[in-house]
Amino acid sequence: MTAIVVACTDLEGEVDFFTSEVGFRIRLVTPADDPRRVELQRGGTVVELRRCGNDVPIRLRVEDDNERCVECELRSPGGSIVEFGMRPASLAVPESVPSLTVVDAATGGFGIGRAGMEYRDLLPDRWGGRFIASHIRIEAGGDIADWVHFHRIRFQMIFVAAGWVEVVYEDQGEPFRMVAGDCVLQPPEIRHRVLRSSPGLEVIEIGCPAEHDTLADHDLELPTPCVNTTRNFAGQRFARHIAEDAPRMAWADDSLAVRDTGIEKATDGLAGAVVVAAYSEPASTLLTHDGEFVFLVGLAGEAVLDVAGRLVALTPRTSIAIPAGTSWCWSTHQLGHEALVVSLPADAVRVG
Repeated sequence: MTAIVVACTDLEGEVDFFTSEVGFRIRLVTPADDPRRVELQRGGTVVELRRCGNDVPIRLRVEDDNERCVECELRSPGGSIVEFGMRPASLAVPESVPSLTVVDAATGGFGIGRAGMEYRDLLPDRWGGRFIASHIRIEAGGDIADWVHFHRIRFQMIFVAAGWVEVVYEDQGEPFRMVAGDCVLQPPEIRHRVLRSSPGLEVIEIGCPAEHDTLADHDLELPTPCVNTTRNFAGQRFARHIAEDAPRMAWADDSLAVRDTGIEKATDGLAGAVVVAAYSEPASTLLTHDGEFVFLVGLAGEAVLDVAGRLVALTPRTSIAIPAGTSWCWSTHQLGHEALVVSLPADAVRVG
């Protein structure tokens, strides 16, 4: 667990502040006869106080149920600022109404959404409001008129299908660029901002529930001065998948291989996402699932899937939502064909 380091002159005063005012607990003091370093923990957040010749304050956000502290700030003797925010409200996640839903690449137009981005619906019936899947594009590129914001969601991932986009996330360091094939898991309520994109950017966004709040946080500046890549956000961690660095492994049969995006680990099994790539003639291995949701999007090349006896051309940006108990297989595919496969839970898909 990575600690957030705070350099300070008044070690005792900082310890008293973080324990009595913020609710941290001491987990390490060293050395015992003349303490120079103290580690404190509150939930999934660890702060390491280091006594030195000058104060280097940080800004830290913690969640709190105490109404007197909701959306307020406290300042430590050394100048560090601790924001208190309300714990994520319990989400209303509608009961699922599954249906075999196919949306081909030419179906549906783009409408203007938040920050000037264009959205195309890949799951029109939303499975009763439980899930949403969107094909989002920014045709012109350049700087994005976005602001620091967060989402009240159960699950949300962003996959870059074409072009590049620069983004910045709370506690994850400096802004970074995602290119085609990369993706991130956005855990609940993590603050973030879209900065700029290439012309012709395309991303696939999948979330639960379908309707969820997007809230601005105008008081937080990104990037945050602290980096805490293991921070827990309502049971999930931020995950960034870089396609170029990812190993491939066998999947359903020898004709298909996958690269894992790391979403299964970051969500503790709540969801999983892999990119399936074709390497030889399809073996037509039959697949099914017993989970709540399986969703496929064509990324490159062409393939034909047999979904419960229905042949579906999985071309780039064509999507298929598959209810539990439905069997499917790759009937034909071009070499180089790729598809994104998202499942809740992560281990829902199985051979048989």
